[in-house]
Amino acid sequence: MAKSLFPAPLASSASSVLGPFLALAVVLAVGVPAFFGWQIQRAGSLGFWLLVIVPTVVVAAGAVIRAHRDGELRDWVKPRWGDATAGVLGGLVLSGAAYLFTRTVAPLHSPREAWLARLYLQIGDPTELRQQTTLVAAVLIVASVAEELVWRGLVTTLLAERWGSRAAWLVSALLYALAHLPAAWALADAHAGPNWLLPAGALGAGLVWGAMVRLKGGSLAPAMIAHALFDWVIVMTFRLWGAGL
Repeated sequence: MAKSLFPAPLASSASSVLGPFLALAVVLAVGVPAFFGWQIQRAGSLGFWLLVIVPTVVVAAGAVIRAHRDGELRDWVKPRWGDATAGVLGGLVLSGAAYLFTRTVAPLHSPREAWLARLYLQIGDPTELRQQTTLVAAVLIVASVAEELVWRGLVTTLLAERWGSRAAWLVSALLYALAHLPAAWALADAHAGPNWLLPAGALGAGLVWGAMVRLKGGSLAPAMIAHALFDWVIVMTFRLWGAGL
């Protein structure tokens, strides 16, 4: 077996120094393609979904390989008692919070209602989405699982190597929001200005999902369930603007 180029303490030290830089690299790898995906010319198109989801899936694959190598993958995905209940409750609470948040920040008939309209225009025609329920469900599940593997799994682990687990989940939520920040300009409205709904929502949801993972001892399963349910509710069953409102 080949030996590491560095003694164990030195290798660990190098990993802790590189961790935040690798986390920032994840922000760029996910955030830059998403910025182009959220452009108006890709509204409702396959290109939108590919640019927003595929980079995260690719990074998630790397996260799985790394976690398996380091012996962490089992702890991330092993089902535990109460995971499903916590995930469902978390998803429903977040859906309610999203409704209250959007009604406060972007109320109907206000200039900022355009933020919601622009966001849902990008997602696509609800009639067409509901004609492909199985495909949409599969896409949302894959996207949700991938995001949790990346942000609450890989990124949190990279940051914990440097700053410890108490700070890592908080910083990870900030970086998750940072990856969504370019979308504020891609989804901007001429009258309402930059669209802050997506980055603000990412920050709030990221804190909730990060807290769930921390409270469950590092298990990503509850956050994955909550994330997928939340996405399904606001995209398909209880849209915050337009049809299904």
